[in-house]
Amino acid sequence: MLELTDLRAGYDRTPVLHGVTVSVPKDGVATVLGHNGAGKSTLLRTAMGLIRPKGGTILLDGEDITRLAPHQRVARGMAYVPQGQQSFPHLTTAENLQLVADGRADGKEATAEALDLFPVLRELSGRRAGLLSGGQRQQLAIARALVTRPRLLLLDEPTEGIQPSVVAEIEETVLELARRGGLSVLLVEQHVGFAMRAADRYYVLEAGRVTSSGEGGTGSEQTVRAALSV
Repeated sequence: MLELTDLRAGYDRTPVLHGVTVSVPKDGVATVLGHNGAGKSTLLRTAMGLIRPKGGTILLDGEDITRLAPHQRVARGMAYVPQGQQSFPHLTTAENLQLVADGRADGKEATAEALDLFPVLRELSGRRAGLLSGGQRQQLAIARALVTRPRLLLLDEPTEGIQPSVVAEIEETVLELARRGGLSVLLVEQHVGFAMRAADRYYVLEAGRVTSSGEGGTGSEQTVRAALSV
């Protein structure tokens, strides 16, 4: 589905990624783990076209998209949920979703499907996003991305800084999306247990390099924890 090969990228003259290779399987989940500053968010931003790579290639379903702009990647079925539970705080929950749905022939249907995954958002449809809890804003951010009906979803630490009860809901939603098929996920996540339950493949980043990788599943959790403890 998505092939990042020998990817090198950074900010101005500061290199962050040093030849990273990551593969996201079709209708599967690849998780990226690592300590703060390892390059995880830079990897997602480069995959989405927000950072222009200094080397390497990015293939989506075999098409070279390395030089495409972010909106061109969205048109090809990519969606990105960055860190920080981002939303338009002065708009209501419903208006945040409507902004994405407008102009789409299937906007109403796609919005309804996203709300089925996060039913609490229906109850909060008239509340301004800035008044939602962190967990509710994260659910809204993921729902907005899903309204575009993506084929590939990039999630950057979706459970960071969220109360445990909502973490469980977000974990279950991501796992449900993975089980359904028709959607591939590149997930950056600090919670090792969740990351490994979701993963078909995992990658551990350290200082911008892949230091460990393999098949996902709970059987690999001990290996990943050992890699992260170095």
